[in-house]
Amino acid sequence: MNITQIPARIEALRGYMRENSLAAFIVVSSDSHSSEYVADCWKSREWLSGFDGSAGTAVVTLDDARLWTDSRYWLAAEKSLAGTGFSLMKDGANDTPSITEWLCSVLEQGGVIGVDGTVCSIAETKDWAAELSTHGLHLDASHTPFDVIWQGRPSIPTDKAVIMPLETAGESVLSKLCCLRELLADKGAAGMLVTMLDEVAWLTNLRGNDVAYNPVVVSYMLVTATDATLFILPQKLTPAVVAHLAESNITTADYNDVWAALAAYSGDTILLQPTRCNRAVIEYLNPACRPIFADSPVAIMKAVKNDVEISGFKKAMLAEGVAMVKLLHWLKPAVERGGVTELDVDKQLTKFRSENSCFTGLSFATIAAYGPNAAIVHYEPTEKDNALLQLRGFLLLDCGGQYTCGTTDITRTIPLGPLSEEERRSYTLVLRGHISLAMAKFPLGTCGTQLDVLARQWLWQEGENYLHGTGHGVGHFLNVHEGPHQIRMNNMPAPLLPGVTVTNEPGLYKAGRYGIRIENTMLVKQHTETEFGIFCAMEPLTLCPIDTTAIIPSLLGADAIAYLNEYHRNVYDTLAPHLSGECLEFLKEACKPI
Repeated sequence: MNITQIPARIEALRGYMRENSLAAFIVVSSDSHSSEYVADCWKSREWLSGFDGSAGTAVVTLDDARLWTDSRYWLAAEKSLAGTGFSLMKDGANDTPSITEWLCSVLEQGGVIGVDGTVCSIAETKDWAAELSTHGLHLDASHTPFDVIWQGRPSIPTDKAVIMPLETAGESVLSKLCCLRELLADKGAAGMLVTMLDEVAWLTNLRGNDVAYNPVVVSYMLVTATDATLFILPQKLTPAVVAHLAESNITTADYNDVWAALAAYSGDTILLQPTRCNRAVIEYLNPACRPIFADSPVAIMKAVKNDVEISGFKKAMLAEGVAMVKLLHWLKPAVERGGVTELDVDKQLTKFRSENSCFTGLSFATIAAYGPNAAIVHYEPTEKDNALLQLRGFLLLDCGGQYTCGTTDITRTIPLGPLSEEERRSYTLVLRGHISLAMAKFPLGTCGTQLDVLARQWLWQEGENYLHGTGHGVGHFLNVHEGPHQIRMNNMPAPLLPGVTVTNEPGLYKAGRYGIRIENTMLVKQHTETEFGIFCAMEPLTLCPIDTTAIIPSLLGADAIAYLNEYHRNVYDTLAPHLSGECLEFLKEACKPI
């Protein structure tokens, strides 16, 4: 992007603000579906500011422009914002005010702040409005300035939707809709507008190519007790998809007709998830209808995987494991030859993954971070910032693939040469936390927050910690980040039910020195039933050696060593039939007991 264009874009937005008597405008990173990754047509914040990080909010007043983003992106944002007219606000730093605090401090009472209600959630705009009102400021969510000022704005993607066959999905669309209707009835809701793209994809057994990394289709779905309508651009439909939907009594309408359908909606109630549903829905909804604000029941339906989905995950993990072993076998000799960069690691891994016909692309941008770069939690190498690997220290590789049978997410921290005693100690403590969580047995109904300490305990004893979550759900050939359950310090009450997938990824980051993270994707299963109830456990789905050369065995503990040896036995037994020659010998050495 040519940053010289940014000042003119800021002035174009200010021109819109003056015409509409706005004192400020808030530009978020989301789309109309609260997606983590968005199609190009919704990248208004990136177009306006030049900052392309996945998280950030721009705020423009008539004489100032600021961009808030979290610590993952502070360094990158400082570089990309230089000379644009935007100033960086380090979101999360103690001395950084929130967006509303800053606006209250710089604007006069009575001012109106604009925001695009089609891309901001109901909950978000409600909170902003309440906070701004304390200073006599007003929020107006009816503005869509980028429809006017963004010349050459990309259109919504028109790639064709594709059908996920029943033998891969494991449950028919009719069955899913029947279950959803029962849950809506239990909540007293006559209908529901499904807004999250992965929820629509799962309900309809459709997949697409509209958003980077997530195989979803831009669409809404309105479900009532008697009918269902998929709002989607007609160009995206094939005769086969239309027939597939008709079999489940789903009609189609143009994507943009959703607003008219909401206005004409005849049900007395409708379920909307306020944290995920955009504010414009409320503005268009038939005023005779009472919204029921609640979490989407589709989320937990989708999170609990059926037997066919679990089988698909295992097939995807097998393919991923083979590719990872080939990558690990290639890595050190390639570094010895010289000239290998972080980006080269990503390219080589993609090459190995592509040898499997089920591979369709990445599930998120690969984090291949060498040495000090690994201390930046969500570092991504670029052509400008791309370290040369050397025969010392750690390479942190956090990566994932999309396969037609499942989605993968794995992290390995790989020693490329001599390590300091501190590095070995840190590695061992992180691994011990990973194994402590992996070995957990817990009563049915336990949530991830109750288990999070198991992964952190060994670091806490040393006065160390990591600030990201320990685990998230993973979709079935869908979004790599899936709720509602998580494993993290802050309260996440959704239970870890049998059938859900969840990552186990503790880490430790020493600024300017190194970063360590070890991650497997796990499957929650029923373990046993006693007089005290049902107890669950977690089975590792990920199949890839965890480096043992960096371990201090005396610090790991006998139970953890036994678990690791058993894990490696399973990894070898499962992957060995699919490898040969030097790769097989490498696997055997990597999986030998300690």
